Amino acid sequence: MSDVPVTNRRVLGIAIPIVLSNVTVPLLGAVDTGVVGQMGLAAPIGAVGLGAVILSAIYWVFGFLRMGTTGLTSQARGAGDHDEVAALLMRSFLIAGAGGVAVILLQVPLFWGALQAAPASAEVESMVHSYLGIRVWSAPAMIALYGVNGWLIALERTRAVLVIQVVMNGMNIVLDLWFVLGLGWGVEGVAIATVISEITGLGVGLYLCSRALRGKHWWHPARIFDRIRLIHMARVNGDILMRSLMLQAIFVAFLFLGARFGDITLAANQVLIQFLEITAFALDGFAFAAEALVGSALGARNRPALRQGAALASLWGLFSCIAMALAFWIFGGWLIDLLTNSPEVRAEARVYLPYMIVSPLIGVLAWMLDGIFIGATRTRDMRNMMAVSFAIYLGALLALVPVFGNHGLWAAMLISFVARGVTLAIRYPALERIAD
Repeated sequence: MSDVPVTNRRVLGIAIPIVLSNVTVPLLGAVDTGVVGQMGLAAPIGAVGLGAVILSAIYWVFGFLRMGTTGLTSQARGAGDHDEVAALLMRSFLIAGAGGVAVILLQVPLFWGALQAAPASAEVESMVHSYLGIRVWSAPAMIALYGVNGWLIALERTRAVLVIQVVMNGMNIVLDLWFVLGLGWGVEGVAIATVISEITGLGVGLYLCSRALRGKHWWHPARIFDRIRLIHMARVNGDILMRSLMLQAIFVAFLFLGARFGDITLAANQVLIQFLEITAFALDGFAFAAEALVGSALGARNRPALRQGAALASLWGLFSCIAMALAFWIFGGWLIDLLTNSPEVRAEARVYLPYMIVSPLIGVLAWMLDGIFIGATRTRDMRNMMAVSFAIYLGALLALVPVFGNHGLWAAMLISFVARGVTLAIRYPALERIAD
């Protein structure tokens, strides 16, 4: 589709299904918590929450597979290299299979280390072990879905991504209700429901991918195991992983330092972090649109289309962020009250709410340029500019937190957004030049 004009309709056609699919994610988490909450005990709620966080953190490491697959596949598609498009899907399955098996084999030290970092009562830890011992068996499927989703996004088939999410999360909710409330299986029931749903989600994804490959010679070992292409994919994914680890370190440092200001401030910060999550959910669609459009244009060596795709996706991202900022300004207090019923935490969160009101506007440049650079697979620039931004963030922490406390902590976070956006913007002209 490199010859198809880049229009608002095309951008929205990619973005809207992603935004809708993101809506199902918090809904599933609420149901998981709700069904075990009906057991009338605190331990099962804590076990499901802690177990889900541990696995999410492990799977998050493989997030590079989604981003790298999207960038590389969109470029191959733009270049008209259909054999490489198919080969990239197969390579992503190989990586996912190896990663999933590694998680299963290393589950004992991985889960032990996670529980050492986040210790809980003996009762909760026992339930967490049961939960994780079941859920770990769907690790290959869950990691493979990163590759499937990235591949489908690159082909601008985001409706298929929405179908996968709706089927997977919808089945999970139904099985949660049946296994936990109907059969009384408790925490193990939630885990079994998730395993079945994740494997089913991969099955749906494979079916949707097979439709795109129908009639094509998708199994081509010489192409799939091509040494040069494998090394290139490894470099792209390695750069994204390093960049993501530094980004995660920013948030981890934020949460750890926030704990120094007391339980109420820590809780308020955690509540307000959910505002950033909401913004990310809303922006994902437009960032993913930028990935697909920029990658396709770059593969076709079509600089005007690259610029148009980057500009239109970013413009819609900006509109989305303006809407988010207005919504947080008008409804921020109500959202805080929805997330916590503690009067002290509510009052403390309102003190720092202005940072959340401006954060979408300050962060939009960084978020959209991330998508643009992923589509262009300029991952070395992403890694290097994140290193610069991380250093600026550490400097801001050292300068501001001792003087301004939690206000300095939030200011440093916003400064990191600005640093990411500005440093990537400086490298953008070089990105455009490679499309000539």
